[in-house]
Amino acid sequence: MQLIDGKALANKIHTQIASKVSKLKEEKNIIPGLAVVLVGDNPASHAYVKMKAKACKEVGFYSIVHEMPSTITQEEILATINMMNQNPHIDGILVQLPLPKHIDTNQILEVINPRKDVDGFHPYNVGRLVSGLDSFVACTPLGVMKMFEEYNIDLKGKDVCVVGASNIVGKPMANLLINANATVTVTHIFTKDLASHTRKADIVIVGTGVPKLIKKDMVKDGAIVIDIGINKLEDGSIVGDVDFAEVAPLCSYITPVPGGVGPMTIAMLLSNTLDAAAQREIV
Repeated sequence: MQLIDGKALANKIHTQIASKVSKLKEEKNIIPGLAVVLVGDNPASHAYVKMKAKACKEVGFYSIVHEMPSTITQEEILATINMMNQNPHIDGILVQLPLPKHIDTNQILEVINPRKDVDGFHPYNVGRLVSGLDSFVACTPLGVMKMFEEYNIDLKGKDVCVVGASNIVGKPMANLLINANATVTVTHIFTKDLASHTRKADIVIVGTGVPKLIKKDMVKDGAIVIDIGINKLEDGSIVGDVDFAEVAPLCSYITPVPGGVGPMTIAMLLSNTLDAAAQREIV
């Protein structure tokens, strides 16, 4: 069993990005800019945004956080995003999810300029991903693909089971895998007999938010297991969607939680923002 070290890979990518940022500044006088919209007082959202801001600073990005109360109106958020769409120094716009229930999340995401959609959630970028065209791709699935690349895991012809079908993780993950010529099964909350699907898979990728959902009798010997979940238990411990202690001995490769996929999500956000900045028209 080999651990896939997402933290080490993310640090490597951060170093590469910092070098490219210096070069971009020197050659084109461009500093990549990332703007975050943070609505309400969700502790997890605030923690994620703080980590993203720290990462931006480390690689030399300009970043700004628009903090808004949970009572904010749809129109006020849209106005802020439109302002950022027109700001030539902002290359990436990220809306921290989830948004309060009275906000239409789809409308908010659709108003972001697709060229600044570094989260890869805009229908334009989703459509290009499905079509196998270059696009901004959701950061977590993109991070998983980088892990496969780093560890020389060939996806061609592999049977892959994706557990979870969210727009943020499961669906873009499935599309990336199909584009890489894997055979993909997508399961979700209404799937009958989940274990019958995961047991057949060469690779199991789990992102459901259900602690320790995947047990040892659900995974075949030698499988590769990617755990995207991160859950805080009542005792304060952090666990994934996979019962690591049970499942790890069976695996050829497995990601830990924490230190697996999580750091890669931020690394890919930085990478997408750098790509957006490199395409910026010099003003």
